Amino acid sequence: MPVKIGNIDLGAFPLLLAPMEDVSDPPFRYVCKQNGADLMYTEFISSEGLIRDAAKSLQKLDIFEYERPIGIQIFGSNIESMREATAIATKAGPDLIDINYGCPVKNVACRGAGASLLQDIDRMVAMTKAVVESTHLPVTVKTRLGWDDNTKNVFEVAERLQDVGIKALTIHGRTRAQMYKGSADWSMIRDIKRNPFIEIPIFGNGDVDSVEKAANWRMEYEVDGIMIGRAAIGYPWIFREIKHFFATGEHLAGPTIAERIENCLTHLQKSIEWKGEKTGIFEMRRHYSNYFKGLHDFKEFRMRMVTSDSQNTIIEVLEEVKEKYETEMA
Repeated sequence: MPVKIGNIDLGAFPLLLAPMEDVSDPPFRYVCKQNGADLMYTEFISSEGLIRDAAKSLQKLDIFEYERPIGIQIFGSNIESMREATAIATKAGPDLIDINYGCPVKNVACRGAGASLLQDIDRMVAMTKAVVESTHLPVTVKTRLGWDDNTKNVFEVAERLQDVGIKALTIHGRTRAQMYKGSADWSMIRDIKRNPFIEIPIFGNGDVDSVEKAANWRMEYEVDGIMIGRAAIGYPWIFREIKHFFATGEHLAGPTIAERIENCLTHLQKSIEWKGEKTGIFEMRRHYSNYFKGLHDFKEFRMRMVTSDSQNTIIEVLEEVKEKYETEMA
């Protein structure tokens, strides 16, 4: 049976790209979509920023037809602001609206947004109801197991948010107190999936960084799909490799040097197209190490790229990388 969010058909076992701040922008989403991501989300967007027409928040609303299906993720601490932001986000034309109740960072959680709402389930429910009532689009939620080990309340969260109309729930297998440390625990995610009252899709998130984990955890934790975040940074091929294994039971060969360069170059070009040359080149600098992770003696090439303000120079360096490593690996 296909997994559906409202009327959105995601196939039998969708792979989702996580909304990651300063990462999941349109250029990054493009290369992930090309490599098999089934559903993607924007970076999370401040509700206050949207209703105040903040340029950075409005730019994050940019979505493109080739990205569909795609969700716009919003966060905030004020229910009325979230209601207004939902209406603004809906006009941008996404396929769904997602609410962030999982971000653990201090400047979000300590201001009453993100994972902070796990400390006040009644308020979370009221906020979610307001969002659902403010759009004709399906509303989904991303959250965590709870605020800390003493308050793992996601079981209650799942039931109550389903009751007010959400169409899917993604759960990161850590508490807010854990941040991104330790290991993700998916056992509660499985418990929620087994709950006979839960009818919406349940997606698991946290620590899936290999084909083996995706395959094993799909079976062990019985989720409807998997959301992948950090493992896709610099390695968008993880989506195609997992899909290939699911379809054939065989491991797909990793990307060649030529493929790494092609994806990196595409990412750079899309970044420049969307942000302009200066900003596009600058913000691409964080990705080079990840695209070429594992290559020995790569530091010199990386330093030349991260210190260059010229697209042509970066392309020349990438050509040198191709020549050096293709020759060595032949």
